[in-house]
Amino acid sequence: MEPRTDTAAEHTPSYPPKTPPPPKRPLSPPRPTTQAPPTTPLATTARRGVAMRNRRGVNWPMEAAPWTIAKARRRVLVQLQEWGHRPDEAVAAVITKLVGGVLEDGSRRISVHLSDQDGQACILALSHQPALTAGQPPAGDDVLAAVGAIPIVSSCGTDTAPDGRRLWAVIDL
Repeated sequence: MEPRTDTAAEHTPSYPPKTPPPPKRPLSPPRPTTQAPPTTPLATTARRGVAMRNRRGVNWPMEAAPWTIAKARRRVLVQLQEWGHRPDEAVAAVITKLVGGVLEDGSRRISVHLSDQDGQACILALSHQPALTAGQPPAGDDVLAAVGAIPIVSSCGTDTAPDGRRLWAVIDL
């Protein structure tokens, strides 16, 4: 027999080398290390400083239309009943005055906010009409006089900001 030469080491295969299999799932980037949001319940409107804490609350955005007063009145009364209160016609009158007041601003949309605590409810109507120009008198005093005359109203108020006017009333249930 002839001595064997090591030609196998010099020989290159005719097929490509085996490639590793793809990963089973794609790698995800590391999670950011941000601080968790506070656990205190907080609901805010578009304005800074308006917040509800530690109480139930709902809001409804609505279009400004002739039927908006009835729609807002119905939603608020149903919600108060779901919360276990017995709203009467005086509550309906407060809603009518507040929503009617913000509809006078000529906005295309409004929002109605409701919260309750300790046998009282706060009803807030917000017009999303930009603030009045300089020289025009602020509206709302006539609405406040009408709302304040209703016996169940504890307090009421209004303010105007660049994003619109809000009218609110705190009522005894």
